Amino acid sequence: MPRPSYARLFRTTTFRLTLVYLALFLASVLTILGLIYWFTAGYAARQTNATIAAEIAGLHEQYQRRGLVGLADVVADRAREPRTAGIYLLASPRFQPIAGNLQEWPKVEPDANGWMNFGISGTHAEDGQEHPARAIAFTLPGGYRLLVGRDMREHQIYQERVIASLGWSLLLTVVLGVLGGVLISRHMMHRLEAVNALTRKIMSGDLHERVGIRGAGDEFDELARNLNAMLDQIEHLMASMRHVTENVAHDLRTPLTRLRSRLELALLDSEADADDYRTVLQATIAEADRLLTVFGALMSIAETEAGTVHAPFAPVRLGSLARSMVELYEVVAEEKGMRLETAIDGDPAVSGNDQLLSQALANLLDNAIKYAPEGSRITVAVAPAVGGTGPRLTVTDAGPGIPEADRDRVLQRFVRLESSRSTPGNGLGLSLVAAVARLHRARLTLEDARPGLKVSLVFPAETGGKSDRREAAGISVPA
Repeated sequence: MPRPSYARLFRTTTFRLTLVYLALFLASVLTILGLIYWFTAGYAARQTNATIAAEIAGLHEQYQRRGLVGLADVVADRAREPRTAGIYLLASPRFQPIAGNLQEWPKVEPDANGWMNFGISGTHAEDGQEHPARAIAFTLPGGYRLLVGRDMREHQIYQERVIASLGWSLLLTVVLGVLGGVLISRHMMHRLEAVNALTRKIMSGDLHERVGIRGAGDEFDELARNLNAMLDQIEHLMASMRHVTENVAHDLRTPLTRLRSRLELALLDSEADADDYRTVLQATIAEADRLLTVFGALMSIAETEAGTVHAPFAPVRLGSLARSMVELYEVVAEEKGMRLETAIDGDPAVSGNDQLLSQALANLLDNAIKYAPEGSRITVAVAPAVGGTGPRLTVTDAGPGIPEADRDRVLQRFVRLESSRSTPGNGLGLSLVAAVARLHRARLTLEDARPGLKVSLVFPAETGGKSDRREAAGISVPA
């Protein structure tokens, strides 16, 4: 599988989402780092101010005990301490240095709180560079002035290190975020490319390919399972379509050939009179009616499965429906020497389409009369809802039945277990019954009647209402 190019990688939705999350994460990191800098730098500044305040308190105490001369001695002693960070200067009223480690009074104005920020150099800055300093000054009796402060070089170094650490942390976050986005995008694209390659094979006609499942249980495995299930269904539908096409061709070729031959013979017969032509036309019309019946059944199945039946759902009384259909088919059964009986327990109602349910029951009775032997009994039964099971409509005959292995297959279109196809029919009766059952959310069961076949439509326990009708009308189940 070809590796995705980086140009395409950077255009992927995954990479863009990664950048969005990276931006949000950077905003969070910047906020946290800003708070860290604020607290650490503020803490250092407060410590410096506290140290200066403590030294001022000590010098003030010395001044009260020993006077100006004693204060000058103390300032001189502190200024002579090696590598001291303290800044001291006792000056005359004219700002002339008396004692301390500053050569002159700073030429800056104090702020509103009396603090002075200035630079120091010379003998105090041993490295020869200018250092930042922070001090506070006050006036003594007689106009003398005292300045006490600290060399802020260490504080400046600490701030620079904190800022550098925060900057490197931010840069590392960006680099790791971008690398993570690239890796995640490559992983996502690799798995999506597998799906795209599969779809290209399927579009070229290979319906046997399936998406690989890694077993990780993630959303890609779920997507793969859904796609594979969809492909299985598509392959099944394509196979069913080929099967239906073959059966349509087989079932229609013979009557069309017979119809054409009959018309040709009538035209070639020079001695035929009006009665002969009438007979040929009547037979042709009968053959055309059988073809129209096949197409009508196919249309009914398609409309039922697509949920495009225009008649609305309404309460249908199964007992009354069964009695009406039995009366209709009773004469046909008697002509074939069969007994058509009913076993109706009550008159339960279901929400459905009366015309479609009548057609489904008619198809079941047609099949029963067609395959049951002479002198046998056909029973139409209606049972009310019991427990969690809804009403049941059942047709039982004493015919040859359907083997258990073929019961799912006979519900497909044009499937006939009789390989010779000598018995009249087109193999669409049970297909329409199955489509009607799905539309009404009923369960269609085929059981052995010992002998014969028992076909049941078991309706849902609770039907009716607008929501049920909308849900049922929208069902579309493949044949």
